[in-house]
Amino acid sequence: MTSEVETFRPFPHNWQSADYVSGWIEHDVARDPERRPLLRQMLSSAPFPRDAELAVLDVGAGYGVLTEEVLGAFPRARVTLQDYSPAMLDQARRRLAARADRLSYVLCDLFDPTWPQDVGGPFDLAVSAIVLHNLGSREKIFACYPAIHGLLEPGGCFLNYDRFVDGVEGHLTELRAAGFDRVECIWQQAPRALVVATRTDR
Repeated sequence: MTSEVETFRPFPHNWQSADYVSGWIEHDVARDPERRPLLRQMLSSAPFPRDAELAVLDVGAGYGVLTEEVLGAFPRARVTLQDYSPAMLDQARRRLAARADRLSYVLCDLFDPTWPQDVGGPFDLAVSAIVLHNLGSREKIFACYPAIHGLLEPGGCFLNYDRFVDGVEGHLTELRAAGFDRVECIWQQAPRALVVATRTDR
């Protein structure tokens, strides 16, 4: 079984190149047998019934793997896929074409502090998978937490599957500081973990 650490990672990444992205995806799909059960476990922690008409934000959606799982868990959801790579979002559009009526796509960069203004909202659920660690610094990652909190409805939830290379505890602390009321790590196999953060203010 392929782990996140062992996964093929050609360098340098060129997320703006359609050919590069296509080749990268060919290798990335090998992670599905391990990744998808974890994504489903994460989504099962969302405090919503299966038939809920949720507004969902997929942060760093890439080519749509997590959105695909969101629509499997919540068929009536409407998902906004955010990414900064046009090539990735083009792949997502093709991959998810049968569900196009439930999807919208936003091209913006998490390094830009104004990105929350581009994605709309508010959302009932925000999700992310193996994305935020790519921002590189704790400062940049931590800046996303209050931004995501601010995009959620009261009662909304943020689900994050990521590589927490500096340990998950500091991230749980920052999520609480960002305003999330209930924060927990529901699975961990360092450096990877599943984190659930709920905004319960009503």
